Amino acid sequence: MMTMTMRKSLSPKDILENSRLAIQRQACAAFGQKGLMSFYERMFQQYNIGVAQVLVTKSNFYNANSRKNLQATLDELLNLNIIPILNTNDAVAPFTDTDAELTAAKDGIVVNDNDSLAARLGVLISADLLLIMSDVNGVYTGPPGLEGSRLLHTFCPKQDSQKIAFGAGSKVGTGGMESKIKCASWALDHNVGVVISNGQIDKGILNIMDGKQIGTFFTKVPNQSMPVDVQAVKARDGSRQLQKLSSDERKSIIDKMASNLIDYSNDILQANKLDLDQATKNGLKPSLIARLGLSEKKLQTLSNGLQQIAEKADVLRQVVRRTRLADGLTLKQITTPIGVLLVIFESRPDSLPQIAALSICSGNGLLLKGGSEAKYSNEILTKLMQDALEPYAPRETISLINTREQVSNLLQLGKYIDLVIPRGSNDLVQSVQKQSLQIPVLGHAEGICHVYVDRDADLDMALRIIRDSKCDYPSACNAMETLLIHKDLVRTPFFESLIDLLRLEKVKVYSGPRLSIMIPFPPPPATSLGVEYGDLQCAIEVVDDVKDAIDHVNKFSSNHTDSIVTENQNTAKDFLNNVDSACVFHNVSTRFSDGYRFGLGAEVGISTGRIHARGPVGIEGLLTTKWIVEGHGDVVADFTEGRKQFVHETLNLTNNHEKLHARQKVA
Repeated sequence: MMTMTMRKSLSPKDILENSRLAIQRQACAAFGQKGLMSFYERMFQQYNIGVAQVLVTKSNFYNANSRKNLQATLDELLNLNIIPILNTNDAVAPFTDTDAELTAAKDGIVVNDNDSLAARLGVLISADLLLIMSDVNGVYTGPPGLEGSRLLHTFCPKQDSQKIAFGAGSKVGTGGMESKIKCASWALDHNVGVVISNGQIDKGILNIMDGKQIGTFFTKVPNQSMPVDVQAVKARDGSRQLQKLSSDERKSIIDKMASNLIDYSNDILQANKLDLDQATKNGLKPSLIARLGLSEKKLQTLSNGLQQIAEKADVLRQVVRRTRLADGLTLKQITTPIGVLLVIFESRPDSLPQIAALSICSGNGLLLKGGSEAKYSNEILTKLMQDALEPYAPRETISLINTREQVSNLLQLGKYIDLVIPRGSNDLVQSVQKQSLQIPVLGHAEGICHVYVDRDADLDMALRIIRDSKCDYPSACNAMETLLIHKDLVRTPFFESLIDLLRLEKVKVYSGPRLSIMIPFPPPPATSLGVEYGDLQCAIEVVDDVKDAIDHVNKFSSNHTDSIVTENQNTAKDFLNNVDSACVFHNVSTRFSDGYRFGLGAEVGISTGRIHARGPVGIEGLLTTKWIVEGHGDVVADFTEGRKQFVHETLNLTNNHEKLHARQKVA
């Protein structure tokens, strides 16, 4: 882009080394114009676009005729496909605003640097957006390198001006962040949108125009909610406070959460009714409305589940491994919280108290984003959970995120969020996985669950399991979506009973390719054998044997939950060992794949991944570990030079609880 001669002319060594502090701004401006225009010319030549330099002074903007001439010049240059490069004539312009200039400006801004020039120009041409580029990422609450200074993604001048502390001004440039904010605010007052961002970000301009959160967006609308990065910081502070509490204190918080669900059940159900009425009015799918609804029975079940979780509040700081490294040198591994969780869930407000209780029990801060269809339910449930935190921990340990935009912003904050758990549709999970480039995502994209009825099955049992797996809660992620039947069972009394059962339960059936050719009038063909219907629909396909069933499941399953019905133990063992899913059952409904039914108290979600946690994720899935080494002045040199020897002796855990926790971890 720049020749060696040009680089030398821009920064001669004798000037930079011998008189750096004495460089006069006007001299720099005059000397730099040649190099600056050469740079722009070379850059735009790559696209066959010409450039023209337009130097202006303050009077060009204060005089009506000069403004008109400037506007005409800019319009003509653009018509000729020539990019105008505007700059103030800093070589002669003074750097203090005289009374005469302020009077001429009339509206409080004087053109004496590129920031004020940009603001004036943006207003002159009625720009939709003014981008002010800097060498930092936007407007910070203090100097960007200062500890505790944070980037403001939005800035309302009337509301946020008092939040800003400026650092020392530049010794060479005429602008600085204080000037940029002043000029951006002025342009905003004159109905020009403004973003201040880092000019060194790759594709920064394109991404800003695409609506991505880059830099600081200036707005006239005061921010009524806490910025998401502040919410995340407060959640981490809350997590650290939870870790300081005793297990009894954390248990008290969760017990209070459980009792709040009962004590305020009328308020919760009233809020839920508002959501249900709005969902019906908006034409929400019946399966989603079913997930949305709460009842006295559901609240009682939730309360009971939270009480189960409270009994496990001693999971922190438990020793899972102890090793004597050498004489007087001991290593132990203990459980600790992951940190801050971002949990995104759709439709089901009943999952909010479960997630909150699991997070508090495991010492994690929590940011929650529920579906907009459950707005009122989520708001009152979050308040009740926050009420239970006091007086042990800050209310902000748990926070509710209101908009999708806030979620997108949080997914870029790897510094603040430690784990993202999306609970919902395939589209939701895939969207989160795509956006979360720095933060691990735990979850499952789909719940394509199978039931395989073997030829050696107890057929009455099979019908009960099929009915429960499909009809108990069709919209659940652990509901059966595909039924596999051994070929010997087709066109038998069992098959007729099966079809009658599904017809009675109003289940719409689709046939797989093999079933379609084995019976005279088959159900309509399934568009795919890898579909999560999420309601009273399912596919039926025929397989030759258990090996064929295993191959089918491993090909079409989402690795969530799959079950076999058979009385043949060898067949069952083959299925259990070789189906590659998080949960594999024998003679059990797929609906048992649930944290509450597993005795975990509740779950934050079900993971079909291979790392960290798999299946229903309860308290243990929200923990990590840290290593503690205790010694007596030990140094590595003692071992490398032979004065001490490693023994690496595994020690017994100190009590039965630690042994139990270790067995659970291994299992």
